[in-house]
Amino acid sequence: MESDCQQLNVGADVPDFKMETYEPSGGLFGEVSLADLKKDGKWTILVFYPADFTFVCPTELADLGECNAALEELGAKVISVSTDTKFAHLAWKNSEKLLENITYSMAADPMGEVSKLFGVYDAATGLALRGTFVINPEGKLVSSEVNFYNVGRNAEELLRKMKANAYLADHPNEACPAKWQPGSKTLAPSESMVGAVWEALNE
Repeated sequence: MESDCQQLNVGADVPDFKMETYEPSGGLFGEVSLADLKKDGKWTILVFYPADFTFVCPTELADLGECNAALEELGAKVISVSTDTKFAHLAWKNSEKLLENITYSMAADPMGEVSKLFGVYDAATGLALRGTFVINPEGKLVSSEVNFYNVGRNAEELLRKMKANAYLADHPNEACPAKWQPGSKTLAPSESMVGAVWEALNE
């Protein structure tokens, strides 16, 4: 696979970006920018996918739509992104029954500029790999996941990770163990916990 991508690592400050969108909630075209989302104190969730009118993609976007309300309650703005145009997004949304109930923004990255920024652009095809990125309200990248073309994602796990990130934003001295859910025990790393995580989780 050929690529023409930057390396944006977790923990890095994300440069500003701007994209045209199709907004299914109102049936109108719009625009989204990281600067505006930061100004509004929003978490930003970018969900890149290869292309409209394909096969795994509508199953992913429908799955994401089922979690969108819960993600919004956590203060997140969900944005799906492909290298299609906003016009293609409109046509696909209106023809594919799996997408009937989605309301989040569908962003257009036809030149691949934002896809390249996040390292998911495939120059050999002009498409984006299945990348999911979570940016905190300060503009720092806190989560990154990339799958190849033929492996779909699970929005429930994205929601779980978003819950954990939102919790840790208010409790920066704690850590969330595997499969953590709100209300579950967290860890407070210290010298006494080295080699004794089982005890900390079961005390």
